[in-house]
Amino acid sequence: MAVYNAPLNDMRFILNDVFKAPQFWQNNENLAHVDTETVDMILEEMAKLSKNVLLPINRSGDEEGATFEGDGVVTTPTGFKDAYKQYAESGWVGLSGNAEYGGQGFPKMVTMLTEEMVFTANQSFALYPNLTVGATLCLNAAASEEQKQTYLEKMYNGEWSGTMCLTEPHAGTDLGIIKTKAVPNDDGSYNISGTKIFITGGEHDLTDNIIHLVLAKTPNAPEGSKGISLFVVPKFLVNEDGSLGERNTLAVGSIEHKMGIKASATCVMNFDNAKGWMVGAENTGLSSMFIMMNYERVTMGLQGLGGSELAYQNAALYANDRGQGRSDTQIQSPEKPADAIIHHADVRRMLLNAKANTEASRCFAMYVAKNLDEEKFSTDPEAAQAAAARVALLTPVAKAFLTDKALEATVDCQQVFGGHGYIREWGMEQIVRDTRIAQIYEGTNGIQALDLLGRKVAKNNGKYVTHFLGEIRDFVNNMQADHGIKQATLDAANTIEELTTTVLNNIGERKNEINGCAVDYMHAFGYLAYSYMFALMVEAANGKEGEFYTNKAKLADYFVGRILPRINAYAQMVKAGSDPMMNFDLDYFDVPAS
Repeated sequence: MAVYNAPLNDMRFILNDVFKAPQFWQNNENLAHVDTETVDMILEEMAKLSKNVLLPINRSGDEEGATFEGDGVVTTPTGFKDAYKQYAESGWVGLSGNAEYGGQGFPKMVTMLTEEMVFTANQSFALYPNLTVGATLCLNAAASEEQKQTYLEKMYNGEWSGTMCLTEPHAGTDLGIIKTKAVPNDDGSYNISGTKIFITGGEHDLTDNIIHLVLAKTPNAPEGSKGISLFVVPKFLVNEDGSLGERNTLAVGSIEHKMGIKASATCVMNFDNAKGWMVGAENTGLSSMFIMMNYERVTMGLQGLGGSELAYQNAALYANDRGQGRSDTQIQSPEKPADAIIHHADVRRMLLNAKANTEASRCFAMYVAKNLDEEKFSTDPEAAQAAAARVALLTPVAKAFLTDKALEATVDCQQVFGGHGYIREWGMEQIVRDTRIAQIYEGTNGIQALDLLGRKVAKNNGKYVTHFLGEIRDFVNNMQADHGIKQATLDAANTIEELTTTVLNNIGERKNEINGCAVDYMHAFGYLAYSYMFALMVEAANGKEGEFYTNKAKLADYFVGRILPRINAYAQMVKAGSDPMMNFDLDYFDVPAS
């Protein structure tokens, strides 16, 4: 079985030293109730739960998987129901929830770290409460007061769970062509009919009720995405006194058999005149659902971080134990025992690639979390607006770059094991399989890159990027630490500034420019973001004594020398434009006839 010990010292460093969370909370009247002692207790308790409860059922959950029993019944693997009960009763589902409806009101800077631990210990398990939290965010922002009173408390306390029902068999990213219909009834409800696929947690045995948030179109809705409305459709109807009534006319038709996250039930959901209620105004469903979708996108970055952290810890442990070869260049006596593979530079390369990724990813996730909190809780409208702009720019990066680099890190760590990494008993192949999905769902990483370059850069002529670059330069130019990361980050900022100008100039001449170079631009941008994160960490460690802080600077050196140069390769690919891939006739892609 894989091992996991939550990196609490690294988490506290990011939270307290880099982003100075205690000062941030105390300077904000809406967060002044949050104190370091309580947060430390929360992190320590989640570290115990993740290690002692969730990790032990990770591999067994993968082997057993979620099971479709027929007749609309899905069961989770052995141990999941008890683990979820313990998780819910301890208050974890509602940790960030609105206190007015039974939540605990903790900021994202705290819940980001607890979510990381859950994803590290058990990616499949993490998805059940994660979708519920996303659904509560959507309801809290867009639902009526009556709907909030009906659903939020029991979702926060874990009695009920939530889903997000978007995708249909014929409609993935292009939600404007969905076919699910919502026909109004005289009592204000709607009859919802249609089929949704890839619904995480659409059916299971963990909670008493499942609250589905469903995108559908009313009879006279405008065509395209402007005609989408959002509906809350419970598995069991809720009586006026809050008790559960009759079962709604919806059911799981099957569950998917997947490459990874096998203990997470990915369902085909059939709605057959199921009773639902509109959330928000008619034809505003997509904007309401995006509240949940953007939360999930940031959270997928945490899933990637969790996978790479688990892979790193186990690969580092193996590298310190596995004897193979000799570390020096001289031929040794055959009687001399082999050295542990940690002595070999190539093994250290793979481990340091993964370690640099986990530390930069965690720092970047916390940076986004702080901006989310600033946007949500700030009493200064200008500060909230600036934070919202940063969140808009960086959400696709948090989802796509972090998960791309996470898979790369898990594969590096698997490689440390050699042949044993491909064998089931060591657990590495499961980490790779589970982490792979994070690049695909909640909008594939290609879609995220298009969102970054098309919507967040091109549509405002690079304004968001200009502001971000200004922030980076202001910080780096005022660093007290005398370190190579300073100049490296400034050079990276110059690269992205030049690259952004080039792309914006080329858009008018090449109709496929955004589509053709978005992924490469996103990766170049991601390396700049990581460089900024390492600059933040080096500055926070500057002047502090101890190996822990010294190693922050050493890891930054590794990043500057061995990883950051990739930004130049991606920049060259962006500058090559879309022509190299569009110069082929369509028949080039024909499959040869048999």
